[in-house]
Amino acid sequence: MSAIRLVEDLTPSSGRDGWLDTIIKGDCVAALDRLPERSVDVVFADPPYNLQLEGDLHRPDQSKVDAVDDAWDRFDSFAAYDAFTRAWLLAVRRVLKPNGTIWVIGSYHNIFRVGAIMQDLGFWILNDVVWRKTNPMPNFRGRRFQNAHETLIWASRDQAAKGYTFNYDALKASNDDLQMRTDWLFPICTGAERLKTEDGGKVHPTQKPEALLARVMMASTRPGDVVLDPFFGSGTTGAVAKRLGRRFVGCEREQDYIDAATARIAAVEPLGDAEIALMTGKRAEPRVAFVSLVEAGLVVPGTLLTDARKRWTAIVRADGTLAIGSEAGSIHRMGARVQGLDACNGWTFWHVEEEGALKPIDDLRSLVRQGMRTAGA
Repeated sequence: MSAIRLVEDLTPSSGRDGWLDTIIKGDCVAALDRLPERSVDVVFADPPYNLQLEGDLHRPDQSKVDAVDDAWDRFDSFAAYDAFTRAWLLAVRRVLKPNGTIWVIGSYHNIFRVGAIMQDLGFWILNDVVWRKTNPMPNFRGRRFQNAHETLIWASRDQAAKGYTFNYDALKASNDDLQMRTDWLFPICTGAERLKTEDGGKVHPTQKPEALLARVMMASTRPGDVVLDPFFGSGTTGAVAKRLGRRFVGCEREQDYIDAATARIAAVEPLGDAEIALMTGKRAEPRVAFVSLVEAGLVVPGTLLTDARKRWTAIVRADGTLAIGSEAGSIHRMGARVQGLDACNGWTFWHVEEEGALKPIDDLRSLVRQGMRTAGA
């Protein structure tokens, strides 16, 4: 992966390599206009929360809380915030691939407004994920519940989007063979991971933990995919992308954040190919029809297939169906018929005899898939 670069004069004609692993300085809507259409695999957006803070917030000991009071989080009205949200979402939608997905994180101040606008623009919500914080900030005024979570919306580009990435098998295996749930438990960013200024203050008030971004990328990207962060901030998205073998592009208007992100990402050591390889299950494999085995010559017409105990036999026909007596059908239908069942996995039920031993036809399907992967390499 090439070194991170700051780009201020990028245009869509700069080519694919002209904008990868870069920070584009400027307002995100204008910056996104410089990217090629449908060029990004996944978006992670952490937009301004519009906290509507009125005055300073103090602890019981009267010390000031280091909250989000920057100018970039201030909007004159909800209408102004909604217009801003609509503008950046439209800009993101233009650069997102048809099978790409978007993650947006927010608090109760903004996430419901953002979600409604996403639906209005045609995004199709796949999940909402709750990030439950192990160490949330207390509610110092004692007038509300302690706010201990943030919400992430995960959405496809539109309802008709097919083939978006979801690494189901890898997530399940990493979760002790249980389906990954939509409630994620992570601490807020603290300790050595938190970027600090020379006087010990926070470089960025809402720096996200790298573990959260790693979960997002491991769930919805593959090595080499391009991840866009239109509100790049301290560069967490870029740091995690580099470590996990993904490409990134960020938009950021504040030079102090750009400087901190650049230094942070430069220090990241990428993992090797073996470490970032994804576990995949059969649902991620390319579909292979039984007739493909016939066409490849792995099973010739007239071959007798049998079950593992040799109770039933069927004849392979040239059109990829099986015949038993006067009846014919798919490998699944005929497997179910002889057993008197409603359904059957014909790939594991039917076997072919080779050198005196029975082999499930699923082994032959694996050979076809291997050939497909080789051809696509």
